[in-house]
Amino acid sequence: MLWSINSDNPQMRLIKKAVDILNDDGVIVYPTDTAYGLGCSLHNKKGIEKIYEIKRQNKRKPLSFICSDLKDISRYARVTDYAYKTMRRLLPGPYTFILEASRLVPKIILPKRQTTGIRVPDSRICLAIVRELGQPVISTSVKTEEGEILSDPRDIEERFGRRVDLVIDAGVKLSGQSSVISLVDDIIEVIRVGQGDVSAFI
Repeated sequence: MLWSINSDNPQMRLIKKAVDILNDDGVIVYPTDTAYGLGCSLHNKKGIEKIYEIKRQNKRKPLSFICSDLKDISRYARVTDYAYKTMRRLLPGPYTFILEASRLVPKIILPKRQTTGIRVPDSRICLAIVRELGQPVISTSVKTEEGEILSDPRDIEERFGRRVDLVIDAGVKLSGQSSVISLVDDIIEVIRVGQGDVSAFI
């Protein structure tokens, strides 16, 4: 299924239908502020396993997820005053922050780690879905087997349409990834330089 949703003013009727799919243990492709993401509800174990299968990704590699705001992040991770101030400056935006995970984060996405990656993208569609769902959504970029990030939703539908329950079309997005910054123990470490400006941390 391929649905077109307006990026600036998402149609809530379609957002609610997408959330119905997620609540029914579905896996969807949705836009973020960097690239298209492949995701399911944070507590959908079968969906998470399906995502690992679709991406042919080793289950020892952790998955990130999207929260609706800073308050939401504090439920799923240990957020110090320093981490809060740092994230407040940059979110929503093209960043993934690595933080110490709380007990609410499923073990399946924390293989042998106690840290997790969390995003709050600057995407109205994405945030509307997470807010309506009432819990975080797994987020991993949609790539070909060769590792190329796919930017055209019609191309994504053609390649993955039979393996996911919905592809949301918000237009072609410039390929890219978020910058990944670790804030564990209040020590800043830039793990990956992506679309977000990390010059203040280097």
